Amino acid sequence: QMADPFLYNTGDRSHYGCLGHEVQIEHLKAYVCRPSFFTDKTVIVVHDVFGWRFPDIRYIVDLIAGHGYIAICPDFFKGTEPWKSTDHWADFADWMKDHDPMKVDKEADVVLKYLKEQCGAKKIGIVGFSWGGMAVHHLMLKNPQLTAGVSLYGRIIRDSEERYNLLNPTFFIFGEKDHTISLDQIFLLEEKLKQYCKVSYKIKVYPGQVHGFAQLKPEDMKPDDKPYIEEARKDMIDWIKMFV
Repeated sequence: QMADPFLYNTGDRSHYGCLGHEVQIEHLKAYVCRPSFFTDKTVIVVHDVFGWRFPDIRYIVDLIAGHGYIAICPDFFKGTEPWKSTDHWADFADWMKDHDPMKVDKEADVVLKYLKEQCGAKKIGIVGFSWGGMAVHHLMLKNPQLTAGVSLYGRIIRDSEERYNLLNPTFFIFGEKDHTISLDQIFLLEEKLKQYCKVSYKIKVYPGQVHGFAQLKPEDMKPDDKPYIEEARKDMIDWIKMFV
C-alpha cells in the first residue's frame, strides 16, 4: 500500500479571506491579486492537485502580489474536479491521466495573452507547487515567454535528455523528507542540469520538510518547520525578483 504522494496534511483548513478576485479568461477561470500600485511584472501560480480554489494556493497568490507582482492562478483543470483528500488513492493514476501536468501549454498561452493584453505585462514569471511544480518544469522547457520559473516539489520526470534543456532561469525547491521524491532523484537532476542546462538554475533541499511544506498558511505551520517554510518562500520570491 503506497502512501498518497500528494497528500500533505490538509487538516481543517482555516477559512482564508482572499485579497483578490476571480476573472474569466476565454475558457478559463482564474484568481487574480494585484499589488496596490501599477506594475508590468506578473507571476503565474500553478496550483497543486487540490485546484485553483484551495485556500493555501490563494494565500500564495496574495503573498506574491504583496511583493509587487500581478499574481494569477488559473484553473489548469479547466472546470473539472480537483483531487479531494477524501478521494481514493487507487483512483489517482486514472485521475492523473485526465489531469496531465505536461499538457498545460494551451492554458499557459491563454493566460500569457491575457497578462500582456489586459494587464500590460512586460515580464512574466511562473511558480508551481507539486502537480504545478511538474507543470512549471515542463513549461520552462517549452515557453520562452516565461522569464523565470520556480518548481516546488514537482515529481521529477525522467523521460528524455530534453528534460534538462531549460530555456530560462529555473529554481527547484524540495523537502528533504518528501516521500514522493527521493534524494537520489534530486542528485540525478542536479547532475543532468550541470550537463545540459545553459541557463541559471538552482536546486535547494530544505531540512526535515515534507511534501507541500512551502504553501502552508501561518496558522497551519508547526513551530519547528516555520523557519524552513519562511526561508523557502523568501528564496522563491528572491529568485523571481532577480529575473522578473
